[in-house]
Amino acid sequence: MGGRVSARSRQPKRAKRRPAARPRAAAGLADLPASLLSWLNLLDPIALWAEETRRSLADPAFQRDTEFLETLLPLMERLNDYFDAEIRGFDNVPDAGPMLLVGNHSGGMLTPDTTAFISGWYRERGIDSPLIGLAFDAAFGVPGMETLMRKIGEVPASSENATRALDSGAAVLVYPGGAREVLRPWSDRNKIDFNRHMGFIKLALRKGVPVIPVVGHGGHNSTIILSRGEGIAKALGFDRIRMPAIPILLQIPWGISLFGMPGIPLPAKITLQICQPLDWSGFTPDQADDPAVLEQCYDEITGVMQNTLDELARETPYPVLSRLRSLVPFP
Repeated sequence: MGGRVSARSRQPKRAKRRPAARPRAAAGLADLPASLLSWLNLLDPIALWAEETRRSLADPAFQRDTEFLETLLPLMERLNDYFDAEIRGFDNVPDAGPMLLVGNHSGGMLTPDTTAFISGWYRERGIDSPLIGLAFDAAFGVPGMETLMRKIGEVPASSENATRALDSGAAVLVYPGGAREVLRPWSDRNKIDFNRHMGFIKLALRKGVPVIPVVGHGGHNSTIILSRGEGIAKALGFDRIRMPAIPILLQIPWGISLFGMPGIPLPAKITLQICQPLDWSGFTPDQADDPAVLEQCYDEITGVMQNTLDELARETPYPVLSRLRSLVPFP
């Protein structure tokens, strides 16, 4: 007599699975206590900075806070008073956006000319007229600074963020020279250095917006940069945060010191000249990819800005001395 076969007895026997072996290195790191891993990470602060920057860039880009701005502006004005900051030519700014404001970058880590322009903008246009600044990615990886920058209207510099701001009708402030220009040696303080960056020109031509040069003078006299320190930056791996320089400074109270050590800025007279909008209306959006057109526009805007900077330097050749004379009467 044939017996009944159960469903379980008909299934083939399965071989016992062994757990997959983890790579020795990965398993070893995973088994380390979290506290020890934190100490190991501290041995490479640039890696931590890069990771924090990546995390920050994943956050929403636009976080401008008008209430925070209203609270901060009086403090910014006090800083402007220290430099006797003066802005000329606001009548050259269109009554409404969108527009692209193109500036030269000066003053090292403090960038007092930027502070002067932001506060001057809201003094002239009101808090409800947004000014969106395109800023260096790695700055958003610094705790505290990230919050401050976002609330005053700074966003990570990218074509996407700039396009979104212009499409909203905002004024966009860009510094094409970036870290290279803001960390240039003191001997180049009166030079425009955009390092052949032309992304802002492509953006302007594609969007067909007015382009207004904003030329600052005096800000780079507040910080004496002896050398960009490009070799130092490369040796320390600062390329991971796209930082091309770790400059060597001469500053109060440290004397010769490295970038990042907070010093007392020299009281240099700062003057900002807003130039007349450039007429690029004869170009079409398709010409934003034409190298000859880009070169023509680049030469025009850097030429206008260099000529203006030369005039400001002739007017105030010694910004620190000029500021001191206004504070302490000389015989």
